[in-house]
Amino acid sequence: MAPPEASLPARSLIIPTLDSVDCLAPCLRSFPADDIEVIIVDGGSRDGTQAHADSLGARVLMSAPGRGAQLMAGAAAARGRWLLFLHADTRLSKGWWETAKDFMAAAGENRAGYFHYALDDDAPAARRLEALVDWRCRFLGLPYGDQGLLIAREFYQQLGGFRSMPLMEDVEFIRRIGKHRLVMLDAEAMTSAARYRRDGYLRRSGRNLTCLALYHLGLPARSLVRLYG
Repeated sequence: MAPPEASLPARSLIIPTLDSVDCLAPCLRSFPADDIEVIIVDGGSRDGTQAHADSLGARVLMSAPGRGAQLMAGAAAARGRWLLFLHADTRLSKGWWETAKDFMAAAGENRAGYFHYALDDDAPAARRLEALVDWRCRFLGLPYGDQGLLIAREFYQQLGGFRSMPLMEDVEFIRRIGKHRLVMLDAEAMTSAARYRRDGYLRRSGRNLTCLALYHLGLPARSLVRLYG
């Protein structure tokens, strides 16, 4: 027998993980303890991520590796009326919860929200990249998965949800939502800049833009995985 509607959580947080033990606790710290279902979908971590997530009170699921497949599995298992998808190396800024609640109360169920992009790096290159992402979101309507996505489950299902893709699962789904049904929420999604510090801002940004351009030109996502790194 299905649980009564009143007993179901209003919101579900879905986080795909792969060897994410070091960043998971900071990510979850900004979430209210009693008002959200936390689902961790692990793609085969070997660093103790699953046990750590369980110790933090999350519901842990296993999935084939790949964010598309993991997000699909998390959404299928979620019980909340609203779904919040977030990367494990991202944490939301103070006050995001009030902003999100206002959006959910006012938006109806045919729009989706995302957060301002921010990097945990003081380098000027990080500020330039943040400004570029802000432009991309405002004028192209193309936020990425590291900005989070807040969407009603019914709307998510109507759109067909995430697809099992090794890369570009966020871009593919955002395009189905459409620019005019996306809302930038007044809070930050602070994401790890580790890849940019390791690869260099110009090199990493160039690689990301090349992958995006090739995908839009019709190259299958599976062919881009090696280039993306």
